[in-house]
Amino acid sequence: MPGGNGAPVAELRDVTRVYHMGAAEVRALDGFSFTFRQGEYWSIMGTSGSGKSTLLNILGCIDRPSSGSYELCGHEIGELADDELSELRCRYLGFIFQSFNLIPQLTVLENIMLPLFYQDEPPAEGRERAETLAARLGLGERLRHRPMELSGGQQQRVAIARSLVNDPAMILADEATGNLDSKTAEEILDLLDELHGEGKTILFVTHEAIVGRRAQRILRLADGRIAGVEEGMKDGR
Repeated sequence: MPGGNGAPVAELRDVTRVYHMGAAEVRALDGFSFTFRQGEYWSIMGTSGSGKSTLLNILGCIDRPSSGSYELCGHEIGELADDELSELRCRYLGFIFQSFNLIPQLTVLENIMLPLFYQDEPPAEGRERAETLAARLGLGERLRHRPMELSGGQQQRVAIARSLVNDPAMILADEATGNLDSKTAEEILDLLDELHGEGKTILFVTHEAIVGRRAQRILRLADGRIAGVEEGMKDGR
């Protein structure tokens, strides 16, 4: 199985996810096995219905396999209670969404700090880390603004800062450039390249070939199974 020499971050073994729609049974994932390792940058591609979203939901501990096993940083998620899954998400995962998913009533700083509200950490330390990330992403002068006062690119930068504030083991990006103009999308992809260069593990779901090629490797899905693995652009560029 392709991969680097890093420690396993996400290990899926014979994972199947079945949905029932009336009398019909839909296998969104069908005997899926794969290991994502520390420091890798994968794009996950496939047509509508190929299983991309289901895979991302399972990787993000938002959904559970119908059968098979999924280990996140050594933790088997299958038998965990919902509050335990929430704790794993906050400890090990960062999320970047196409629609940004910022809370409109909160400021930029509060949105970035949101994952820390569920962790036992001194507030001053979390605030300092959030402010440092905001400054790095060009948001240092926007900390007191609210999402609707920002451009789309700035909102996505807030989302990226939020995904990094808990120093996650893996960043899950779902069509993260889909709502951005081409110039802003390029800036966000450059930033993800930079984060990968610093050793971050990134999984990027996309249907856009030009975006998918930016990753280190490409995992193609079809009918809930692996259809192929390809090399992306060297070093994510």
